[in-house]
Amino acid sequence: MTAQDVPLGPTVRAHVPLDPSIAPPGTRGFRDAGGIPADQWHADQNGETLVPTHCCFCGVQCGMYLRVDKGGKVFGVEPRNHDINRMRLCPKGINAYQQVNHPDRLTAPLMRRSRDEEFREVSWEEALDFTASEVRRIQQTYGNDAFGMLGGASLFSEKTYLVGKFARVALKTRHVDYNGRLCMVSAAGANKLAFGIDRAGNPFSDILLSDCLLIAGSNVGECFPVMTQYLWGARDRGATLIVIDPRETAIARTADIHVALKPGTDAAFFNAVLHVVVRENLVDEAYLAAHATGWEEVKEKVAEYPPERAAEICGIPASQVVQVARTFANAGKAMAWHARGIEHHSQGVENCLTVINLCVATGHIGKPGAGYGTITGQGNGQGGREHGQKSDLLPGGRSIMNDEHRRQICEIWGIEESELPPAGTSMMEMVWQMQRGEIRGLIGVCNNPFVSLPNYRVVKEGYDATEFHAQFDFFLSETAANAHVVFPVTTWAEDEGVMANAEARVVKHNKAQEPPVGVRTDTWVMCQLAQRLGTGDKFAFAGSREVFEELRTASAGTVNDYYGITYERLEETGGIAWPCPDIGHPGTPRLFEDGKTYHPDGKIHLQVVEWHQPMDPYDDDFPMSLTTGRTVAHFLSGNQTRRLGALVEQTPRPWVEVHPSHGFKNGDPVRVVTRRGSAVFPALVTEAIRPDTFFVPYHWPAPTAANVLTIDALDPRSKIPEYKVCACRIERADHVDEVPGPPVAPGHQAYPETQVSRTDILPPTAPQGRATAEERR
Repeated sequence: MTAQDVPLGPTVRAHVPLDPSIAPPGTRGFRDAGGIPADQWHADQNGETLVPTHCCFCGVQCGMYLRVDKGGKVFGVEPRNHDINRMRLCPKGINAYQQVNHPDRLTAPLMRRSRDEEFREVSWEEALDFTASEVRRIQQTYGNDAFGMLGGASLFSEKTYLVGKFARVALKTRHVDYNGRLCMVSAAGANKLAFGIDRAGNPFSDILLSDCLLIAGSNVGECFPVMTQYLWGARDRGATLIVIDPRETAIARTADIHVALKPGTDAAFFNAVLHVVVRENLVDEAYLAAHATGWEEVKEKVAEYPPERAAEICGIPASQVVQVARTFANAGKAMAWHARGIEHHSQGVENCLTVINLCVATGHIGKPGAGYGTITGQGNGQGGREHGQKSDLLPGGRSIMNDEHRRQICEIWGIEESELPPAGTSMMEMVWQMQRGEIRGLIGVCNNPFVSLPNYRVVKEGYDATEFHAQFDFFLSETAANAHVVFPVTTWAEDEGVMANAEARVVKHNKAQEPPVGVRTDTWVMCQLAQRLGTGDKFAFAGSREVFEELRTASAGTVNDYYGITYERLEETGGIAWPCPDIGHPGTPRLFEDGKTYHPDGKIHLQVVEWHQPMDPYDDDFPMSLTTGRTVAHFLSGNQTRRLGALVEQTPRPWVEVHPSHGFKNGDPVRVVTRRGSAVFPALVTEAIRPDTFFVPYHWPAPTAANVLTIDALDPRSKIPEYKVCACRIERADHVDEVPGPPVAPGHQAYPETQVSRTDILPPTAPQGRATAEERR
């Protein structure tokens, strides 16, 4: 069943025509309609409705149908023939619907006046009144900036817009940030520096046209499984695949060239690749002369990085540097995509800049099949940072420190410019401020820092030091379980709104069912709190549609222009890439086609990068590297996926990947020790990882949390933590650490399906790598 042919009844079939005159360039042959109006959603089965929407998880944003029974409840899912995913869903997407009516759902506000007390269920009035009174008490005692707010990049863009507005207008605080700070901000910083715009340069469909694909620091097969179809499509027509990753991931195993460099050495590697490009006269001098600045300075710097130097720094053969340079530069059309593997570093922005330098120097930019992209981790990782919940940004990607930008937003919001706070600090810096008593109260929306932030001990100390903490969630996360108030809010299937995927394509999520009794939308909760804080007139929103109309207006004329995007257009087209300045505009799926960027001079601003060592030094006690990442069955902090039986059964617990040279067998207890702490995991023995490197997935809480071990060092520009490399050692242990079950509300029992496999001491049965120790003996 396709999006154009959803049955409406016995004899009528809907068809949403596509106007080829407005098809975005480069995508005309690779798209479908995105859905049909809500009053016409029907299915073949009597009494069942199919609601077209998108997955709630990663930045691919696969199209799906939620199956709704005649009682109005979501009970299943079907893949949708949307042009993003073409009927494909990954394990998380297939199971996502099970969250909606899950027995662990929160259905009443939880409250306690002290962390020494147990939670009790209370009325909405009591929870809202108590929260507002605590906000007033803390701010009257310590000042407005003593209260902070943290949002999330899995929220609809309407809600991320509200988080930023609520913090600055209702709370009147400068301290607002979001968990995308842990995800995309290094890429954002690099894109802004080089191009003056923060988004991928090409749509996914351009991958199909490429002759050479370079994937840096992205485990596509597990973290963005459905995106793999694009890589396979390119490979089917002969494209060469280059993968840069310390691990031989599923996608690296299929590569023509796999560069297994040492974690934390990406900038040295890419500088050396560009060194070879210059040395062998593979530079597109004409393109650089016409479209770039800073090339001479970059060329002078990369002269200091011959392949032999990179080989020593990165722990790879020098010949691989030369091979990558020749393959990428000589390709007719080449593309580079990267993700957290090169971004989660204390020089994450600079790592991204070295990839940009390579693309631009070889002229592989702004063309069908040639360009540069960043793969967002969260569903709204792109849209979540565009409209104001990031500490330094206002809606439309405006700078909060720019006087004209401030004036524009204050006019839209109806406040005096003197009332708009300045820029705040980043998510991790806010935790440090909580530790020091500078931030005394906090509201969190759609985040779980107890699992997702680095250096768990510091995070726990920071949150414990707050006098008041409220959290919005639909499950009781580890972070919410430490709060004073927990507001039960809707899942993605119980509200409507937009997200922007990794291509910067804005897509529409549709409401499939009414929320459970006692549950409210995040929008409703923020509006209710605003009323109690005396700013209700600025938050008179009935729902997402009203918020989106204000967001459209607030973004008009900016780089992140959504003004021409409407809910109706999104349903008709299947998604529109911003900028889209007016209703007749088709959107902008591919940037830089005319060679111009969004800097005032229209040029690409190349940046000089000097490689430096990671922030956690190696020594005799900590001689090895620990790196972390995701696995296919789970998502981020696991608050959602660790409650879904099939996903828990597939991957019940974390493990540590170790090379056979260390002498372990599968399942042996291995203690991983860093300067922050230690944890014991079962060994997964594989030759698919460097002998000097260990990998632990991060979806579980303490004591089995990878983030018990990681360092809270930050990139000085993006303030992203250095998750991907810290110094460690390993030791033999007697037994593995037990995996805690997800928290549940008072009076509720843990859902049995998610408990069965947690005590399994063995690593996952699915092959994560090749050549186990047992196979070698």
